[in-house]
Amino acid sequence: AWEKRCGPRWQKSTECRKNRAEMEIFWTPGRETSIIQWIPWRPSAFRGSSRKKNGADRLCTDAKEDLSVKERKKQPPKVFARRAFLFLVDAIIVTFSFYFALLLRADGAVEATWWPHNRALLYHNLPWIVAVYLVCFLAGGLYSILWKYAGERDLIRLAGMIGVPTVIVYLVNRTLIHGVLFNSANVMAAVFIFLLVGGSRLAWRLFLNHPLGERLRGNTSKDPNRPVMIVGAGEAGNWAINVCKTNDLYGHPVVAVDDDPAKLNQTIHGVPVKGTLEEIPALCEKYNIQGIIIAIPTLKGSRLNHVIDLCVSTHCPVQILSDPQLVGSNGPQQGAFRELNTADFLSRDEVTLDNEKISGYLTGKTVLVTGGGGSIGSELCRQVMRFRPGKLLIFDIYENCAYELLMELQQKYGRDIPVTVLIGSIRDKKRLDEVFETYHPTVVFHAAAHKHVPLMEISPAEAVKNNVLGTKNLLTSASEHDVERFVQLSTDKAVNPTSVMGCTKRICEMLIQTFAGNTDMKCVAVRFGNVLGSHGSVIPLFKRQIAEGGPVTVTHPDIIRYFMTIPEAVSLVLQASYYAAGGEIFVLDMGDPVRIDDMARNLIRLSGYVPDVDIMIEYTGLRPGEKLYEELLMDDEGLQSTDNELIHIGRPIEMDDGEFEAKLAVLEAASVSESTDIRAIVEDIVPTYHPAEE
Repeated sequence: AWEKRCGPRWQKSTECRKNRAEMEIFWTPGRETSIIQWIPWRPSAFRGSSRKKNGADRLCTDAKEDLSVKERKKQPPKVFARRAFLFLVDAIIVTFSFYFALLLRADGAVEATWWPHNRALLYHNLPWIVAVYLVCFLAGGLYSILWKYAGERDLIRLAGMIGVPTVIVYLVNRTLIHGVLFNSANVMAAVFIFLLVGGSRLAWRLFLNHPLGERLRGNTSKDPNRPVMIVGAGEAGNWAINVCKTNDLYGHPVVAVDDDPAKLNQTIHGVPVKGTLEEIPALCEKYNIQGIIIAIPTLKGSRLNHVIDLCVSTHCPVQILSDPQLVGSNGPQQGAFRELNTADFLSRDEVTLDNEKISGYLTGKTVLVTGGGGSIGSELCRQVMRFRPGKLLIFDIYENCAYELLMELQQKYGRDIPVTVLIGSIRDKKRLDEVFETYHPTVVFHAAAHKHVPLMEISPAEAVKNNVLGTKNLLTSASEHDVERFVQLSTDKAVNPTSVMGCTKRICEMLIQTFAGNTDMKCVAVRFGNVLGSHGSVIPLFKRQIAEGGPVTVTHPDIIRYFMTIPEAVSLVLQASYYAAGGEIFVLDMGDPVRIDDMARNLIRLSGYVPDVDIMIEYTGLRPGEKLYEELLMDDEGLQSTDNELIHIGRPIEMDDGEFEAKLAVLEAASVSESTDIRAIVEDIVPTYHPAEE
């Protein structure tokens, strides 16, 4: 038998798999649970004939019926008692509402001559009227609503459940009853029923959230042992307080802060708004706060960074809304808040895209993304799908990540989406030709590359074969098959490179310039710095070292890098690609550079530790090919502005195409033969290359 693994808020559904020796149970949040008997499969019993296949179908059906029976048997007695009590209360409410409505209709003049007759008429008809209302309540699912999480939709649903019997009573009153019930009394009774039924549930909900109700329920987790501060007293703050009051895991809100003067000294669900955001540290000390929840979705950029700094300075655990779109939703909120991460510290104002312009070159087109399973390539695919391409081609040599991305896109957009995963290498020119001849892409985003600086220092020939020769193969195939737009993703490491990897990316930029001048393709490169969350990023390493108790290793105390989030970088790549005329190197505004040492210390504080006290920081020295700081522009490149203030254009450096091609041929031969002269040849092609050891 299945082991009982259920909690109070789970619901199951079953699916029989004919090729599996089990019945699978999928768990989703929502309702009470029970167990189901495991049914062994005998595959040999269902092979071959339709009779055996029907046997398998019957087995699935029997299992589902068995599950339904067990669900009914497993209903806890307290659920039946609760529903019976509400059923009785609603019957009393309907009876009282009609009597009181008739009394109001008489203006309290019970001595009027018509009063005894109409009262007797009401008494005579109340049984079937109450029955009609209760049947409608049952049919409408009134007693299955969790009023603890009820919202506007549930009130609208209640109004519908009251409206139907009101109409029925009106029709019967007009056609069948001898002697007339006042129509005005019928309408007033409906209003009273709505107010009393809804009000009774709301009153119970308020009582449960009151300290007295919490004590009666034996809820000891919501006492001042873990007081929480809510940052924000708007709609999101209101929602966050509600979530905390209905979920013991998030603590007990005792105070809120907001910069709106109109909200100061007001209360939200009993939680006082006691100060501004600048008063967070002082209020945390005054109220002995042990947790902070930031609930202001509109907080972005430097303002968010400042608020995070204030919160972190209190040494309290800090959380933020995990998904601002959840604000205002009803029901149990699992994972409503998340821990802060490094991306929050780098928060900048939201990128504004010109969707109409981007749609012009993506919508209805066949788009190829190389390295589509990687961290940046996969985000490119996600954002391209928003613009409804005619077909999306995910090209990658590593099938697992590409397959996972395909499953993700199918889950979001449906299984019939125009997405195809193609396995192959950009080193293989024949494979590339096959892809272009079969699918005829019109837009190519080239994200496939070897990117790890220290590893490419050890294997320089591989960096050349993949990054340089692979890009050349892709450009050649694209130009031979009428591609309209080719976008190369470049890096700030291509500027005055100190590593082989940086040199190969600079040569790729030179290839873009060459093909832009000699073909009809709009070939451009987009240059940007490090992205958070990419494969090989330093952030996961820091987190793992902190979890192990340290030390956290930083190469140099003064090393700085430009950072942005992957979604932000990809959004700007899509926007920059619209500006493509041919041969440009677009440079993204990466904001201010970040000291890696500061980032490590922030991560340690976020984890609740004190740097150099609880978790030590060790400096290990620069790695092979690593620079102390990165640059986004070479001395000979000037910047031109675009319509988007975050996107600039670097002026291409003039070069001799014939000389470049000759040197490229020498580099190709050297890489194929695994020559030890690769660095010297690369330096001849890229004059700004200065190896790190120099």
